[in-house]
Amino acid sequence: MRIATSHPALPGHFPGSPVVPGVLLLEAVAAALPQHAGTARRVTGFPVVKFLAPLLPEHEFEIVFSAKRAGQMAFEIVASGERVASGTLTCEGDHVAA
Repeated sequence: MRIATSHPALPGHFPGSPVVPGVLLLEAVAAALPQHAGTARRVTGFPVVKFLAPLLPEHEFEIVFSAKRAGQMAFEIVASGERVASGTLTCEGDHVAA
């Protein structure tokens, strides 16, 4: 995955030196969950999130999920072998025990 330089959120975050806003990364996590899970799941919250390093536009990144307990998943966002963000999400839907 990657966030294009042309994304409308980037010019204001930060002018002249854009970084991908955390909210776009969390949006990518929420969008990737159903594909990872293979079932219809909906993110209902992000109780724990840590942003560890900036992600620049156009840089490739991947999202890695792991089950925690029913209705919760851990995630990591990794770019160039470095963790950019990590956290826990809550979800509902088919077979949320993962």
